Amino acid sequence: MLPDSPLDAAYWQQRYVTGQTAWDAGQITPPLQEYFAQLGPPDTRRILIPGAGRAYEAEYLHGAGWPNVFVADVAPEPLRDLQQRVPDFPADHLLLADFFQLEPAPPFDLIVEQTFFCALDPSLRPAYARQCARLLRPGGTLMGLLFDTEFSQPGPPFGGSREEYRPYFEPYFDFVHFDTATNSLKPRQGRELFISLKKKQHTL
Repeated sequence: MLPDSPLDAAYWQQRYVTGQTAWDAGQITPPLQEYFAQLGPPDTRRILIPGAGRAYEAEYLHGAGWPNVFVADVAPEPLRDLQQRVPDFPADHLLLADFFQLEPAPPFDLIVEQTFFCALDPSLRPAYARQCARLLRPGGTLMGLLFDTEFSQPGPPFGGSREEYRPYFEPYFDFVHFDTATNSLKPRQGRELFISLKKKQHTL
């Protein structure tokens, strides 16, 4: 059983409604855009963006022609925002759901991490790694950005370090990239870890 956390749906809905969204870059970030650009032409791969917020990554992928992009968030406000910005985004791909309750039926090929991990209570980090692996097919990829820094103010966002993170993912993933991002947004330069992790063939 996962530990209870005050960072529930009501908390995040209130943050969005009151505009307390300093993490929101207002656009897809360069590391993710460059990664998506090298995926090749759109195909039927199933892509999940958990804790998606306003989901600029989903907007970008959908606009590029990827048909199976799913976004999940516990707060309805950012999902409504995406639907208003992108009216033809499939409504059944907007998942108002707890990430930890999602089922791999069918599994995903790619999970995109962008400011979700740092929004979770740190006690949930091992469960996050396990759930990502559970939702992916063998050989599927978890990619994105993790903060490689500590914050002076209480979270969220919650900081951390690559040394802390590595043991969470090692049981389930092979590490393809796990290095400082070279093309972060200016306020985040030198403080982000770009990750690309491939689910092991024989796990979960």
